[in-house]
Amino acid sequence: MEVLKIATAGSVDDGKSTLIGRLLYDTKSLTTDKIEAIEKSSKQKGYDYLDFSLATDGLVAEREQGITIDVAHIYFSTAKKSYIIADTPGHVEYTRNMVTGASTSQVSIILIDARKGVIEQTYRHFFINNLLRVKEVIVAVNKMDLVDYSEEVFNKIKADFQALNAKSSFKEQNVSYIPLSAINGGNVADKSENMPWYTGQTVLEHLEDLTPEDVFETGQTRFPVQTVIRPKTEEYHDFRGYAGKLYGNSIKVGDAVTVLPSLTESKVSKIHFFDQQFDEAKAGSSIVLELENDINVTRGDMIVKSGELPQVEKDINATICWMDSKKLVSGTKYLVQHNTNRVLAKIDAIKNVIATDYSGATPASQLAINEIGEVTIKLSKALYFDKYNDNKSNGAFILIDANTNTTAGVGFIN
Repeated sequence: MEVLKIATAGSVDDGKSTLIGRLLYDTKSLTTDKIEAIEKSSKQKGYDYLDFSLATDGLVAEREQGITIDVAHIYFSTAKKSYIIADTPGHVEYTRNMVTGASTSQVSIILIDARKGVIEQTYRHFFINNLLRVKEVIVAVNKMDLVDYSEEVFNKIKADFQALNAKSSFKEQNVSYIPLSAINGGNVADKSENMPWYTGQTVLEHLEDLTPEDVFETGQTRFPVQTVIRPKTEEYHDFRGYAGKLYGNSIKVGDAVTVLPSLTESKVSKIHFFDQQFDEAKAGSSIVLELENDINVTRGDMIVKSGELPQVEKDINATICWMDSKKLVSGTKYLVQHNTNRVLAKIDAIKNVIATDYSGATPASQLAINEIGEVTIKLSKALYFDKYNDNKSNGAFILIDANTNTTAGVGFIN
């Protein structure tokens, strides 16, 4: 079954958790005891409606304050697809959580409170989706019931967001606009009778209709080797396979390939997926490759199609989202984890801090927690990478503090 990963973003009280809870309820993904707990809690709080946010806000502090703090991953299915939703917090101090949630998502739902319209937080949420090149964005104008389901209010918010979208450099992004009332279920899974002027799809209909071509970017084939498989059993005495996940594009039996960093060349002889063999593997598949000749390939190496070599450099220029309370300053050393490769790195220079409201960048000498900026990094050995805009999987990395083993930042190679 096709799996679609979704990130939600919105300001405090825009109704993210309620929207997700409503999706779970309308797709019959909530257990009976969970529904009973929601009904009981809603009654205790004196609500005349079901508080679906209780289905997702798992931390005690979240339930008490009625806000989302941590990134929660919620799973549900329909007859057509399986979904994983990253319910991310919207506050500025949780920018790093938003980046984490959106980094593996193919679709983003940005919620806007119909009473408040496009606000500063909306700029930040959209900026992060641009930075991470999320191809499909749904702008969900929620709480339409509180503005009397006004088409005029919806059109004003849509026009304001289109003006924001004009500032984006990611032109391949598709932005859809849906007015909804999550608390009543209007335009979530079922059409709202209160908004006859809206003739588009509901949130669920839109998600169901998305194809892999809509949400996945294609690039050049990249296969970082995770492990070498040598069973050494009677049946597979001479078997040598290279296991990993395929990114960017497909690979076929007979394709000429080059192994990095050695630049040794070979051809794909077999493609294994568990106990089956295939002539072709698509991007996103976890597979085992066999090559025609026995060559030296180890974990951390990368197999690419010959003629599609990535950049191989010891200096990189990257946009960093800083996640550590200890500020990033030039001269400090970190470990760079890029695919299956881990190398020692030194921060050469911090160029600027980028404003998430599209107002530009200002020169800086350090990055504080939740700030995003451009940084140059020197590496102890060369990485084989692509620009993030050309190949997301091979253009992203994390910075690890070697002393604490903390993920200190995430980087996107320019």
